[in-house]
Amino acid sequence: MKKMLIAAVVGLVSMSSPAFAQSSADTDTSLDQLFGEHKPYADFFAKLQKAVAANDKATLAGMVDYPFQARIGGKAVKIRDAAHFAADYDKVVTAKVKDAVAKQTYATLFANWQGVMVGDGEIWFSGVGEPSQVKIIAIND
Repeated sequence: MKKMLIAAVVGLVSMSSPAFAQSSADTDTSLDQLFGEHKPYADFFAKLQKAVAANDKATLAGMVDYPFQARIGGKAVKIRDAAHFAADYDKVVTAKVKDAVAKQTYATLFANWQGVMVGDGEIWFSGVGEPSQVKIIAIND
């Protein structure tokens, strides 16, 4: 009875716990379980890294779900659209955010029911809308 109870608790914990992957295949599996399909998330992450590395404001602005909250100078600011994002790009996509994106690997992405996290929460992305499109839902410096 005790072994059954422990197994049940472990099963419940693993079902509600965030996904921590060890390899790209583990990440694929985790994202498949959480969101039904990993490929849109893998493709989005690759596009995110490329856009941030190239300082491509227009591409990154198109990857955001508007409106969203950003922290600029320690204050919460609502970014309403791509033009506002591009205007405040250097305040939103700071060196800390760029560094987190550059250092992140696909295999070490953190994911839970809310979305996928880059770094220590510098960027969150998730499926939004109908049909679901992967978009940035938060950027935190």
